[in-house]
Amino acid sequence: MDDGLALIGRLLLASLMLAGTVQKITDPSGAGALLTLANLPLWLLWPAGIFTTIAGVGLALGIYTRPLAIAAAGYCIVTSTFHILMDDPWQMTIAFKNWTIAGGYLVLAAHGPGRLALSMGRATS
Repeated sequence: MDDGLALIGRLLLASLMLAGTVQKITDPSGAGALLTLANLPLWLLWPAGIFTTIAGVGLALGIYTRPLAIAAAGYCIVTSTFHILMDDPWQMTIAFKNWTIAGGYLVLAAHGPGRLALSMGRATS
């Protein structure tokens, strides 16, 4: 049962990264607006999309899970700063959600992918 739950949790966390990739490709205006608000160039969407693709696929397959999970946690913390808009409660909720999702990635990094993974790079336990 633990391995099944680890797989489901890992797939859910991976799906968040992959959904971010799809969003950046199909409608980059939302993320682009946040970058513009922070006076950052729109080309940053490309490395972000590449990262979320690599992290999502790697986590889904269970390869290099620990380093990818740590990187994904960092990504969530960094991207949460774009949502810290005190006059917009919805954006503040998104920032808080990013922090809690980062916690999920850190738990994944601490415990590994479970036995239902390809497990390249590290032991599964």
